[in-house]
Amino acid sequence: MGKRKIRVLLAKPGLDGHDRGAKVVAHAMREAGMEVIYTGLHQSVPSIVNQAIQEDADVIGLSIMSGAHIPICRKLMELVEEQNIGDKLIVVGGVIPNKDIPTLKDIGVKGIFPGGVHFDEIVKFIGENATK
Repeated sequence: MGKRKIRVLLAKPGLDGHDRGAKVVAHAMREAGMEVIYTGLHQSVPSIVNQAIQEDADVIGLSIMSGAHIPICRKLMELVEEQNIGDKLIVVGGVIPNKDIPTLKDIGVKGIFPGGVHFDEIVKFIGENATK
């Protein structure tokens, strides 16, 4: 039997109402052989963590266009630690200024993909860094 596909939970936290990019990234991941669970818009951080646990996701991916990426990622990483699911790969994409990347890395986000990053780069990073 072949090895299990990488399972990615892709979420749109907060009040951000733009999800075209997230849907295109989800499509690219599926095309690369990953299993993608897209949660839809307006998800709370606790809900995202709970869904990642329920779905046995290898990766939690956040798509954030609102500019609230630092507080959202801080809260996510606190809950990831509380729930003892630190083995999951955490990635974030969207409108992320370069000056915020070091802060996100310090928080514990492993993959950071500002707007304009090619989908192949995201897929490659997840394929190389997600544990199955």
